[in-house]
Amino acid sequence: MTRIRLPRGDGTLHDYTLRPPSAWRLPAPGTRFNRIAYSAAHVVADPFSSADPWLQPAIDWDATLGYRRYLWSLGLGVAEAMDTAQRGTGLDWPASLELIDRSLKLAGEMPGALIVCGAGTDHLEPRATTTLADVIAAYELQCEAIESRGGRIVLMASRALAACAKSSDDYAHVYDRVLSQLREPAILHWLGDMFDPALAGYWGHADPDRAMDVCVSVIQRHAAKVDGIKISLLDKDKEIAMRRRLPQRVRMYTGDDFNFAELIAGDEVGHSDALLGIFDPIAPAAAAALAALAAGDRAGFETILAPMVPLSRHVFRVPTRFYKTGVVFLAWLNGHQRHFVMVGGQQSARNLLHLAELFRLADAAGLLADPDLACARMRTLLTVHGADA
Repeated sequence: MTRIRLPRGDGTLHDYTLRPPSAWRLPAPGTRFNRIAYSAAHVVADPFSSADPWLQPAIDWDATLGYRRYLWSLGLGVAEAMDTAQRGTGLDWPASLELIDRSLKLAGEMPGALIVCGAGTDHLEPRATTTLADVIAAYELQCEAIESRGGRIVLMASRALAACAKSSDDYAHVYDRVLSQLREPAILHWLGDMFDPALAGYWGHADPDRAMDVCVSVIQRHAAKVDGIKISLLDKDKEIAMRRRLPQRVRMYTGDDFNFAELIAGDEVGHSDALLGIFDPIAPAAAAALAALAAGDRAGFETILAPMVPLSRHVFRVPTRFYKTGVVFLAWLNGHQRHFVMVGGQQSARNLLHLAELFRLADAAGLLADPDLACARMRTLLTVHGADA
């Protein structure tokens, strides 16, 4: 049995014994799920870059693309250059475009690989003088860059729009203009302010129900240009209510990392598809669960995902915007990258006690594929923090 001493909240250490990893039945190559499932994927930083990590993103391209290849091998799609990839929190637009370009080329080499790409306005710095025309032009630039490379769009929420919009009509005006020009249907992304405080009051209303009215109205006017919407409000009731208001053939992609299992399973009226950051660290469990659901084994689906929910709630606990640290931490523990260094130095965004509890929850979920490796790496982290006594 593999053992390690882990810290507790009172500053003491306790002996912890790991369980064997889970042996899920992974889907065979070519397996088709009965849900569309995208994993928003993280990026792997280059720890040997001379760039100042707070000012310039440095990416290990081989490891970053290797992780996307891994996700595709499990049957999951990739949502590229989203907030899980530290978009807007270390990854700027030029680096995002290079990431999109490389991932699209790799996807073209892998039959059946699903990929969508985030288009936003993050190269436009919100200023007092920023106008709606500036926001539209910024969206147009990024959408054209992605579509010219053959990519499908996830239309990300805009900090610049949130800063300059004076009413819900301003949101409607911007989305009407941008959606009307797209070549292919896009996925809209409504990201709650728990993920990004700069997006508070999006759609022109602090009340999410009134904001939903505006968003649904935009979708109804452009249903032919909207594949679906991903909402990340961490409120299952609001997601279900909105799901039932969507036009026929417009999908709800759950972004609820607290309640994803039951939302994907669905009810007698419908279900959500998935575009989730948590699918990055729980990829093998997610793939096995989706395969079970596609085979008609809802009980198996629920059993696999049940221990993933408390883990996900911990990863995404407040301040929720720092969840990326937990995603990368788990990738490091499982040997998908050689280090626990993040773009922008964001490995420091969670404290040691948070990471120790995440280690326990990952073990309880059977997610630590090689317990000896995970323990060796956790001990390294403990040593760095002076907790290796």
